[in-house]
Amino acid sequence: MTTAVETGIDLADLAFWRRPPQERDRDFARLRKLDHPVFFAERRVPLLRSGKGFHALVRHADVVEASRNAKVFSSEPAVTNPEPPGWVKHVFGDSMVNLDDPKHARLRRIVSRAFSPKMLGKLDDDIMRAAERIVDDVVKEGPRDFVAQVAARLPIHVICSMVGVPDDIRAKVHRHVDVSTAYTGVRMSLPRTVAMAGRNMAALFALQRLVIKLGRERERHPSDDLISSLVNANVDGERLTPKELGSFFTLLLVAGNETARNTMAHGLKLLTDNPGERERLAGDFEGHIGGAIEETVRYVSPIMQFRRTVTEEYEMRGVRLAPGDKVVLFYGSANRDEDVFEDPDRYDITRKPNPHVGFGGPGPHFCLGANLARQEIKIMYRELFTRLPGIRAVGRPDLLLSNFDNSVRTQAFTF
Repeated sequence: MTTAVETGIDLADLAFWRRPPQERDRDFARLRKLDHPVFFAERRVPLLRSGKGFHALVRHADVVEASRNAKVFSSEPAVTNPEPPGWVKHVFGDSMVNLDDPKHARLRRIVSRAFSPKMLGKLDDDIMRAAERIVDDVVKEGPRDFVAQVAARLPIHVICSMVGVPDDIRAKVHRHVDVSTAYTGVRMSLPRTVAMAGRNMAALFALQRLVIKLGRERERHPSDDLISSLVNANVDGERLTPKELGSFFTLLLVAGNETARNTMAHGLKLLTDNPGERERLAGDFEGHIGGAIEETVRYVSPIMQFRRTVTEEYEMRGVRLAPGDKVVLFYGSANRDEDVFEDPDRYDITRKPNPHVGFGGPGPHFCLGANLARQEIKIMYRELFTRLPGIRAVGRPDLLLSNFDNSVRTQAFTF
């Protein structure tokens, strides 16, 4: 079994994730050439469960194999890396991403009504009006930070509108989401871990309390919003409990917001740095925007990894995996696999085929909100490039230090 010491690379060390993305990509390329999973030991993480280490799945085929085989590669007890302590689940409830069937299938069946083509079609006009207001404000205020002024605003607005969050508390929701996603999950000093974990937990608590309170109100006085449909029984008698509603809402806000937000922000920088691709998109927006979104998601992998727990004896590329072993699916590495993507470090909005795993690999945990994210990005970009054809990023983005969330904190821009 190859270990981190033998490769000179340590994916479990915060120092690795501090390095520039291009350097990390080169190291992942080295790991892919080994053609078998590498084992990485973990040292004790303050306030988090001390793990036995993990096998890194860095090749596209391995990530797809594990994603499809949820029976062997379980999402329980948690998909984050390092794994949180058991009390977190008791406090916050079971998040859908941390469950396997049949519990996962039940929750997904209930909440999937929010992402049906009919429901998404109803959102078009609302998203377009919101995009228009955002660009109106950018023109009025002048360009400062693309994330704060554009990329962060639309997804939060859309999710709050879908769910039925009143206008007067949406700014509070936005603040809580920002705090909850600032926690990196990577090993750090004890004082910093305690401080960041405390703020993270407080923000998640606040989001859950907020939506549970709204859910109880909608049980008494149903409306036509998503909360009402989730807390009141459907034709099959299924509905979410208050704790399940809270867990779903925080997942929707964090995962749904971050994917669209970061794809938009990274995309502006990529289109600025690749003027040929930008001209191609401008020349035929409707013909190329779909490809541009998929290529941006592949290129940046907004969610960089998820963890799985092995449930039975299994062999992968000559490595024997035992029950209880941990594997980590590195989506960013899989999306640069030379065996699948020709010239993978090139940004090409016409790339076909493009079987990226940026929305998670195929299987039961494929991102339920992928089409909503695509819809938001398409409408926002159409408004931006129509009304501000000279829009472009300025300088380098300020990236969040994280081993999980490829988040852009700020990005200067001009038009």
